[in-house]
Amino acid sequence: MDLEEKVRQWLTDEDLLREAKYDENADFHYIIEFPKENIMDIVKPTDKDCLIIACATQVAPQHMDLMKASDDITRKDFLMELNFGLNQFLVDFELQVAQDILQQFVVTEQLFEDGLNKNEFIRTIKRVFKSKLHCIWLIDQKFGRQQFNASPSNQNDMFI
Repeated sequence: MDLEEKVRQWLTDEDLLREAKYDENADFHYIIEFPKENIMDIVKPTDKDCLIIACATQVAPQHMDLMKASDDITRKDFLMELNFGLNQFLVDFELQVAQDILQQFVVTEQLFEDGLNKNEFIRTIKRVFKSKLHCIWLIDQKFGRQQFNASPSNQNDMFI
C-alpha cells in the first residue's frame, strides 16, 4: 500500500476525511474535519518525504477590535505568552500580526515517512488542533470572554 492509500485509509477509518483537493504542488492534499467542524489540511508536498498537517485560523473581527482597544503592554504580553505557549507544543507556527494585533495564525507539523504510522499520524493531528485551541483560549482569556461571547472564525483552509 503506498503512502497516499495508507493516509486515505487512516482518515477514512477514523471518519476524518472531508475531501480531496487538487494542489499542483502536492502529490495529494486532503481536507479533514477534526474534531467536528474544525478544518485541517493534510498535504504531501511533491518531491518531499513528509506529510504536512496544518491548520490556519482567522481571528474574529470582534476579538481584533478588543485587541485594538487594549493597551500596548497587554498586546505585547499576549503575543509573548502566545509564542511561548505554542513553542511548548513542539509545532511550527506563523503568527500574522499587524501593529501588535493578531490577525491570523497557522499551525503546522511535519511527519516524515520513515517515522509514519497511524498512531503518530493521529497524535500529530491532535497536537496541531490542541495548539490551535491554545490560541483560541488565550485570545478569549485576554480579550473579552466576558465582554464578547462568540467563537473565532473557522476560515482555516490555509491553501485557498
